[in-house]
Amino acid sequence: MSQPHNADEPGITPPETAPTPEVAIVTGAGDGLGRRLASELAAQGLRVAAIGRNMADLKALATETAGTVVPIRADVGDVDALRAAFDRIDADLGPVDILFNNAAVYPHRDFLDETPESFQQVMDINLGGTLNCAMLALKRMVPRGSGRIINVATFAGNDPTYMSSAYSVSKGACRILTQSMVRDLGDRFHDIIINDWVPGALKTKMGLPDGTDPALAARWGVALALWHDQSLNGVTFDRDCEQLPVLSFKRRLFNKLTGRTPIPRQIPSL
Repeated sequence: MSQPHNADEPGITPPETAPTPEVAIVTGAGDGLGRRLASELAAQGLRVAAIGRNMADLKALATETAGTVVPIRADVGDVDALRAAFDRIDADLGPVDILFNNAAVYPHRDFLDETPESFQQVMDINLGGTLNCAMLALKRMVPRGSGRIINVATFAGNDPTYMSSAYSVSKGACRILTQSMVRDLGDRFHDIIINDWVPGALKTKMGLPDGTDPALAARWGVALALWHDQSLNGVTFDRDCEQLPVLSFKRRLFNKLTGRTPIPRQIPSL
């Protein structure tokens, strides 16, 4: 994973200019955070493909949003449906520049109430959907050498929540997937930047009544997606702040003695 960036350090190459992003895909766009992400991306002038399973919600989003939002009905767990969706996006909007892997389900079930089928269904959507969309997006990003993938993450992937074993396992696996993509691609495609982003507990159906306004979280997420800096690759962001890697005691002591204690970066405002 990438280390905190210090532009004054020798050997650091300043970020290169990347093409201005024009096309974004948001999964799980019919409601909650996905809906706000699609609206905010459109407000920033991007052409947005809003993918979800409820066409009525997607059409309402397209009608209510200023800018270009194309509703596309597809289940992210169905790779054939996604292939058709990405082909349509290529034809109607152009190749994807930004992908928000946001779609997820969050069933509350005790582990003893799970079945192999119910557990696998969650894995197919949360992990399988992220994998499917990332692979299809990278197929389009790699030939151009640029792109942004934001995987919407949760701390349940590190610290499982009660009554949510399938969700926690699937989101933890998504974090390993992000790290694996960065490990394989980072040295070859410097302008394909991939991040985990934890928006925090939100005031949505899947969140908490007193959670963060998803419109505010969406502004953080979109600002992160539009922030071009190669040193961001592989970095995890918690809400609007960089989550620094856990360092050993020796490394923390060394940093303190040498004045090199890293300072987490804030996502810039739009």
